[in-house]
Amino acid sequence: MLSVENLSAWYGQARALNEVSLDVAAGEVVTIVGRNGAGKSTLLRSIMGLHPKTTGTVSLDGKPVDRLAPHQRTRRGLGYVPDDRGMYASLTVQEHLLLPRAVGPNPWPLERVYETFPNLADRRGSAGTRLSGGEQQMLAIARVLRMGARLLLCDEPTEGLSPLFVARIGEILREVKEAGVTVLLIEQNVHFAATVADRHYLLAEGRVVDRLDNDQVRSREHELLDYLGI
Repeated sequence: MLSVENLSAWYGQARALNEVSLDVAAGEVVTIVGRNGAGKSTLLRSIMGLHPKTTGTVSLDGKPVDRLAPHQRTRRGLGYVPDDRGMYASLTVQEHLLLPRAVGPNPWPLERVYETFPNLADRRGSAGTRLSGGEQQMLAIARVLRMGARLLLCDEPTEGLSPLFVARIGEILREVKEAGVTVLLIEQNVHFAATVADRHYLLAEGRVVDRLDNDQVRSREHELLDYLGI
């Protein structure tokens, strides 16, 4: 479904990504694992077309999208959930969900969103910035599904969350996968990653240095934790 070939990205003269190649099949959950500063967020932003200086090819369903603007990639079904979650103090939960137009190929009706995210149904009249961190993360994911994304790009969805909300985000990602949505996410928590993802790419200094399945993650968990400095 998603193919990235020889993707490089720069900040000025500094190279943040160095010819990264990866693929994600339809219906998969795939994680990008790496230390802070490895280029993980830059990779997602480059796939979404939000990073200004890149080379390489990004294809969706076999068709290149790397020359398309971010809003055009959204219409093709890409959805980006940033690490800052993008909440607005002046908007309620329901307004966050209704304000963006449904532009992608598979928009979720509001009723379906509330069925999948009952916390948001209970807080629909609350300001987005008054939600807990876990509820804000749910809202950030739900908003992209409402717009019609069929491939989610999620940046650190469990960062700073309590164990209870980490478990709930894991449940949501599994439910989203069962609903036919594909997910590429950044995740530092390798134990969590092994519970939700099918495969993993290890990123270091802007390069893919390893590809791991869940058995390899579990057998090398201590090594990976040491490597990540966790």
